[in-house]
Amino acid sequence: MNSEKEPKKKSNIGMGIVYGVVLGVFIGLILFPDNFAAGIGIGISIGIVGGAIMDSTQNKKTQDEEN
Repeated sequence: MNSEKEPKKKSNIGMGIVYGVVLGVFIGLILFPDNFAAGIGIGISIGIVGGAIMDSTQNKKTQDEEN
């Protein structure tokens, strides 16, 4: 066992989902006034993708710093 403690990697996908829901409400109210829940689905999808992109760039930065 290593005596070094590895820092926990935090994920940005959760924050992406939160921001995506907020964005989705606005999209839904503007584009789908009768059914704004469709906008929430679109916003969540955008948030997941955004969070995954932030995770990958963060992981690349930490790998570059280790080398």
